[in-house]
Amino acid sequence: MRYALKVAYDGTDFCGWQVQPNGYSIQQALSDAAKSAFGEDVIFTASGRTDSGVHALGQVCHADIRADIPPQRLADALNCHLPQSVSVLASAAAPEGFDANRSAKKKTYVYNLYFSPRRNPLKDRYSQHIRGATDISALNSAAQLFVGEHDFKAYCASRSQVKTTVRTVFSAYAEERGEDVKITVCGGGFLYNMVRTMAGTMLGCASGALSRDDIINSLSTGSRNLVGKTMPARGLVLMDVDYGFDLFGENL
Repeated sequence: MRYALKVAYDGTDFCGWQVQPNGYSIQQALSDAAKSAFGEDVIFTASGRTDSGVHALGQVCHADIRADIPPQRLADALNCHLPQSVSVLASAAAPEGFDANRSAKKKTYVYNLYFSPRRNPLKDRYSQHIRGATDISALNSAAQLFVGEHDFKAYCASRSQVKTTVRTVFSAYAEERGEDVKITVCGGGFLYNMVRTMAGTMLGCASGALSRDDIINSLSTGSRNLVGKTMPARGLVLMDVDYGFDLFGENL
């Protein structure tokens, strides 16, 4: 039977979603939990791979499991064997033909920042510290330039191997609450490091290091020299994956 799962994790101590030879991954943690719970070798397929150190509140994955277990109880069965930094928030029977990756319509990421004269160690695990203050209006002005279908070649890590670097961003905006700022980006899909580089470029524009024309030209030319730095992984959270219907319903 194919199951769908909604997974949250603190990615700090993991090498990312995908199984890697040089570290422990979220995918491996789930597979180990399934082996302990059901005695099966289970492969979990995610909506997309999160990088090393990136967190998730709403990662979605699917898995084919032979064990006869009610879909809503699968979450608890796996959680008994998962590390504290990983939790299955919901589980359900996957609809016919469902694929967590190919069926995804939209993904929403948030990049967390805090602006202060000094670093706060209680925020540093999930947020990036920036000294001083920022212009929230300038951040939002820069964010709007990313909305729409563009070639994001300049915002993609050089080692990424994809057929096309064209992506569609449905919305991008920044919200401020005290010293905390959240940059939210929703799109049909994202390139490796794309959201983190968008965040760095928005910050560059807000600080005056980059201009709106730099962003516009980066999207038309693909020049990496026109964008900001790629922000650290710890500030990024995969918040939600939208499939166009309520995948988990009352199973949350």
